[in-house]
Amino acid sequence: MPYHLRFFFEVGVTHTPLWPGPQGDPDLDSPYGYPCELERLPISLATRAELVRLCEWYETSIDWDYPPGPSPWPEEQWELFRQQADTALADLRRELGDAWTVEDRRRTS
Repeated sequence: MPYHLRFFFEVGVTHTPLWPGPQGDPDLDSPYGYPCELERLPISLATRAELVRLCEWYETSIDWDYPPGPSPWPEEQWELFRQQADTALADLRRELGDAWTVEDRRRTS
């Protein structure tokens, strides 16, 4: 049975960037939770910790005094975040293996 996860960061979700099912899937019931509970996935503790760290770091990209305003991050910090998220996604895909599809649903702009 193939498994499908979506990878993206969501404001207010500091424990996982993973969500079950392809977008629009009416059956998002998942044995891994919604959003996914990382401890239920067959991945290393190091990868789990890195995904949580990235989620927590992402929260600092918001100006919490005025959330709809521009991010306080300079472009260099966004680039560093994207690079580290790319690495974490590659590690996640490698650890989960071929039975899993991990769809990158991050905004590209």
